[in-house]
Amino acid sequence: MKIVVLDGYTENPGDLSWEPLEKYGELTVYDRTSYVDSPLIAERIGDAEVVVMNKTPITRETIEKCPNIKLIAVLATGYNVVDCAYAKEKGIPVVNVPTYGTQIVGQYAVGLLLEICSHYGHHAQTVAEGRWESNADWCYWDYPMIELYGKTAGIIGLGRIGQATAKILQAMDMKVLAYDAYQSEAGKKLAEYVDLDTLFARSDVIFLHCPLFPETEGIINKENISKMKDGVILINNSRGQLVVEQDLADALNSGKVYAAGLDVVSTEPIKGSNPLLKAKNCFITPHISWAAQASRQRIMDITADNIRAYAEGNPVNVVNK
Repeated sequence: MKIVVLDGYTENPGDLSWEPLEKYGELTVYDRTSYVDSPLIAERIGDAEVVVMNKTPITRETIEKCPNIKLIAVLATGYNVVDCAYAKEKGIPVVNVPTYGTQIVGQYAVGLLLEICSHYGHHAQTVAEGRWESNADWCYWDYPMIELYGKTAGIIGLGRIGQATAKILQAMDMKVLAYDAYQSEAGKKLAEYVDLDTLFARSDVIFLHCPLFPETEGIINKENISKMKDGVILINNSRGQLVVEQDLADALNSGKVYAAGLDVVSTEPIKGSNPLLKAKNCFITPHISWAAQASRQRIMDITADNIRAYAEGNPVNVVNK
């Protein structure tokens, strides 16, 4: 069968092999196709049976133009760029990679917090520029050093990634609160479940690890920020649309929110007009929490397993059953 990868570069910029997919058919890989709907997408799919993509949209129109599609495999957990409902109408399973980066995303979230608390990058740069060598004292710091011991972290969304983050925070002797619509026994061992307003009121640091649903979109907004402690720190490496960006920028500039560590924004790549680019104490990285080689290898392997299961007539990880 023919397999086409539409936007493979971010999954494999050259340090992995596509061999796990090649064993199941004739494979064509494009580094990039389009991140908006385009006639080029259908053109490149052609008569392929299996379409593999990450952020390239697969719309109703594309599906109609490519009647040979039998499987759409997403190189990620999120699948909002695929018209899953229409694919279901056409009998096309859409499969994803439900778990691949739990540990690295939790690690990255805490890493953003540690950078805010100690400004490692800034101080390393000043040393490289010769400032320590010429300093009058044996040490210096340009920002307040924040000790996390004994402080309270609130996690919105205590699923796998939230729990991975909680374990690290516990090891740092932080008090961990959590808000989640579904409480679990595993979660109760790691955090105290509270309602959302309590989490806002008691947390020194707030982590967003929840999915993007209608009820969570814009959950960090002016009203909810007003319920938070003065000087709270916000960490988001989940979904950019969880944050009303102008409201957060205003809170950063006023000092209500001390700092934010973000790996996601509402529109990616980020737009120059995004108010967070000029906000005070806002650290933004380019959506790379997931990108460790080990986690990308898991994406490759699970995607290959998804294609194998389809070829054997028993698709797994189907999101549009």
